[in-house]
Amino acid sequence: MSDPETLLRDLLAAFEAKDIERGLSMLANDAVVVDPHYPQPEMRGRAAIMRGIKWALGALEKPGFKMRRSWTNGDSVVAEVETHHVIRGPIRQNFGQVFVVETHNGKITHLRSYPSYGPHGPGAIILSLTRVVWRLRGRLR
Repeated sequence: MSDPETLLRDLLAAFEAKDIERGLSMLANDAVVVDPHYPQPEMRGRAAIMRGIKWALGALEKPGFKMRRSWTNGDSVVAEVETHHVIRGPIRQNFGQVFVVETHNGKITHLRSYPSYGPHGPGAIILSLTRVVWRLRGRLR
């Protein structure tokens, strides 16, 4: 039975290899994946997760992850990851994210992604305007 960090490393390696079956084999049947990068940010169960992964891998020319550091506590792991994807085009996407993973009986039961960029929607507008105002104030002083 694999420890949580090894399971996450193996899952990321399967994603990089575009090996959907190997990746899905690491998930519990009722696993939940929450990731804002997908059209359905909360995917429950293997069928929904497979649909999301097929969509993602269809757009990615070359997925890439580098685990920077991780913290394990029992059946859980938190990992800071540098993500380096090449999207068809080719468009390069480089960003950090944190994965929080829970496991049970050697399978991933819950995975949540926390990207390192700011909010979207109205929150993003307010944040952007505040940054402009603060920058202007700094220049005026």
